[in-house]
Amino acid sequence: MLPFDITMPATLFCVTLLAVLLNKRVEGKLKTTFEEREFRIRDVVLFVALISVAISVIIFVPQEAITVVFLFAYSALLFTFAYTFSNMPKRRAQLFCLAFGLTALAIGTIAILDPFTDSRLFTGGLAAYGLAALAFFTALYEQRRKSTGERWYTAVLPPALFLLLYLFYRGTPLWIPYFFNIFAITFAILITLYLASLFTWKIIFIFAGLLTLMDIILVFGTGTMGQAAVTLLDLRLPIAVVLPRIPIQGALRFSALGLGDFFFAGLLATQTSKRYNEKTALISALFMAFSLGLTFVIQAYFEIEFFPATLSIICGWLPVVTWKTITKKRSA
Repeated sequence: MLPFDITMPATLFCVTLLAVLLNKRVEGKLKTTFEEREFRIRDVVLFVALISVAISVIIFVPQEAITVVFLFAYSALLFTFAYTFSNMPKRRAQLFCLAFGLTALAIGTIAILDPFTDSRLFTGGLAAYGLAALAFFTALYEQRRKSTGERWYTAVLPPALFLLLYLFYRGTPLWIPYFFNIFAITFAILITLYLASLFTWKIIFIFAGLLTLMDIILVFGTGTMGQAAVTLLDLRLPIAVVLPRIPIQGALRFSALGLGDFFFAGLLATQTSKRYNEKTALISALFMAFSLGLTFVIQAYFEIEFFPATLSIICGWLPVVTWKTITKKRSA
């Protein structure tokens, strides 16, 4: 019996669907932030070229520099999103702060009570208590706040929690697999929402073709995509979602899917939803997930270590879009 996996395709489907549903709620706000700007052809060509260069040079950059760059990028993304939507009602802002405070308090308590805690983890526990105190203080401050504008102090909480967990807990079971995957999925959704408003239906085809071609070249041609992924995973940076394969056949094995692939699927589905409707986007998400699952079977059968998942995703998306386009023309 050929080994197959339902966990990662199901995760891709759920994350893609969540991106589609959230995009309807945040796109208006983000379009205002970007001043109604949209990508042009030269923009997506440059975007794909920059991605290609960044992936290619990762294996030559010192690990400390890679870590600093990625931590800064992740933190900036979390802060930007949190700040953009920080002009929420007072009660909701207080609940937001309390949620972060209780999370930090629980994390700090786990670290302090762990009988095998080392000095680094103990320091992390104290830092978590400090973050919890800050979150609780901001919740109390909200009670007296009269302004209804953005709140920089609430926007600080998500990146602070991320940095705390990575710096002090990345060597513990608390980070992998739990927070590692949580942050990876969060970043994938945020990147999708952040960039989705910049694409048009015409541009998405150009971007999809260029990105898939680049992925094929870097995986099968130069091999730098696989080397870069291994380098970043060794640093425990949440650049992929890593999940056990289910059903388990023999020894427990894991599948990994990069944030770029989640972003790609989410971007295609959100554009499909805007072009047609949510039902078509849902169907495209199902087909993309099925195509990814089929890819895992092919990888296992031919013993392929790395495969360009963008190719799998676009092979699931194109048939749905083609069918919908033909159906729409016939009914016109």
